[in-house]
Amino acid sequence: MMARMHLRIDAVDLPGRTFPAPADKPVARYDDVHVAVQRRDRPAELLEPQPGDAASASWTLECTTEETPDGIVVKGPYMQHRMGLRFVYLSWGTVDDAGLFTMFRRAKLMLDSVPEDVLAAAARDGLLIGRLGLTDANGGPLCARVDPPHITWTAATR
Repeated sequence: MMARMHLRIDAVDLPGRTFPAPADKPVARYDDVHVAVQRRDRPAELLEPQPGDAASASWTLECTTEETPDGIVVKGPYMQHRMGLRFVYLSWGTVDDAGLFTMFRRAKLMLDSVPEDVLAAAARDGLLIGRLGLTDANGGPLCARVDPPHITWTAATR
């Protein structure tokens, strides 16, 4: 049985709008950095880009849940599915004078690491919330795989 659910990502501790690029990149630094949720299989389609120096950022994604023999599966236009894993991409990029977003890094918010009881409550009550800080240990944008304790998952009533 399919059920409607919302996934809200609440982010704090954003790294800023400018910081040095890695030595192997053709630019010395990244300017006008933003972060957004990437649509599945469409890297250029971004949901609500937020400036990298915002006090906080929040995105709400519509999705569905389906109970399967392997557990609850979350589906929707922003839910990625690769190699049997489900996740949401937060894409980091620069925005030029024309408003063009150029991605340079992504974070994977792993839905498979949501505790089973939290996911079951969210599927029943309608809202799954992921809270995280977006600055990594080096002061740059958080990237790569994001699992607890770097993200906290809770359920709430929609």
